[in-house]
Amino acid sequence: MAKKQKKQQQGGTPATVELTRAGIDFTVHAYTHDPAHPSYGEEAAEAMGVAPERVFKTLVAEVDGELTVAVVPVAGTLDLKALASAVGGKRATMADPAAAERTTGYVRGGISPLGQRKRLRTVLDASAQQYETVCVSAGRRGLEVELSPADLASATGAVLADIGRG
Repeated sequence: MAKKQKKQQQGGTPATVELTRAGIDFTVHAYTHDPAHPSYGEEAAEAMGVAPERVFKTLVAEVDGELTVAVVPVAGTLDLKALASAVGGKRATMADPAAAERTTGYVRGGISPLGQRKRLRTVLDASAQQYETVCVSAGRRGLEVELSPADLASATGAVLADIGRG
């Protein structure tokens, strides 16, 4: 069962520190990560008892040679063509995992759209607007933050666009 905690005080991850510094309301959900689980995002949804459509994964892609963050529901996939279009690019491919980790400062499966080492342009799937709150990685496996989609977009400087598929 996931443990809830309001606004983490001292310490935390770069993601929770950034949210606290910005004065954004959020809830931390911690759960025990199972390395054998086939999907980080689906594991998070199951552990928290939250619909997978409300849990968003952070993917790093390369659009015309520039690293770009895509935040989409764990229940679906990223439409690379739509991502490229959302940022005025022509072509998108998934980024090299090592480059994504090095640039964001997070490990795969724990990449957060918040508090990244180098702030990348970010696109949040427009479906997030349907929900009062959504969950994204808090910066490590087994830790999620829940916040409003508007606050997530504001904190990351995200553009909202239809970039997710089914």
